[in-house]
Amino acid sequence: MWTNLSRVKFRTTSLAGRQNFQVCGTYRLYCPHCGQIHSIPIMSTTEKNDNVRAVGRALEILLAFTPSDYELSPAELLKRVDLSRPTLYRLLYTLQESGFLVSTGEPQKFRLGPAVAHLAHVWSSSLDISAVAEPILRKIWEHTQETVALFLPQGQERLCVAELPSPQPLNFKRGVGYKERIVLGATGRAILAFSEVQPAELKSYLKGTELKFNDLLKELELTKQRGFATSHNELISGAVAVAVPFFNSHGKVAGSIGVFGPEVRLNDRAIKKILEPLTSEAKNLSILLGHKT
Repeated sequence: MWTNLSRVKFRTTSLAGRQNFQVCGTYRLYCPHCGQIHSIPIMSTTEKNDNVRAVGRALEILLAFTPSDYELSPAELLKRVDLSRPTLYRLLYTLQESGFLVSTGEPQKFRLGPAVAHLAHVWSSSLDISAVAEPILRKIWEHTQETVALFLPQGQERLCVAELPSPQPLNFKRGVGYKERIVLGATGRAILAFSEVQPAELKSYLKGTELKFNDLLKELELTKQRGFATSHNELISGAVAVAVPFFNSHGKVAGSIGVFGPEVRLNDRAIKKILEPLTSEAKNLSILLGHKT
């Protein structure tokens, strides 16, 4: 506990805990750990509010940049943010000094700087897709009452990283950790149809299967047009699957969500009913991963 030696009483170690004061000056606080007396400046409520507004305005400037407008002049920024010219230039200078913006060319234009890339790297590195997707999968599961699973691509295979088994007595499930060839099954083709695999590489994916190259191309094209893939009795006799892709912040396919059940329940009418929440929630997952829809 810090001991207050100033004229103004102060009970806690946190300056943020003292609200609604307007007096500017300094607190003289004794620290028992180092035995020193420290003078700490007091920030008025007005100053605090100004700082909060400045942060909000700086964020508005950063959010004005888009993939298509990655370079913006001050004049262009003024059209996108509600700021005066002096305030804009002051914030641009501060953001540039901190590495969040860089300026180029004549006339001067700004683009996002390395500090933004650093934050993006930290965010993507700490991202656990299965954890982010769990509430998404549960919504689909509650709606369908069928097995719902999340798959990620791994070269020529796909990996199940999350699964919610159907509560119904007759159900199909594979479990977390299950791997399968990406050319086989709905969840694999939902990924493959939106990937950038070249024909020569795609042919190598077919080795060891009974699939024909032209038939696969037609199926992938149909999947891309419809936005979803289906399979009937393909990997498990009597099983039906429907799957849709989801995308990352770079607009690339990041995986697929699949719903699995017996053909006695998943007829064409049931699949059509499932596709509405499945497609909607896959879009929500893409947004959570930074994809701009």
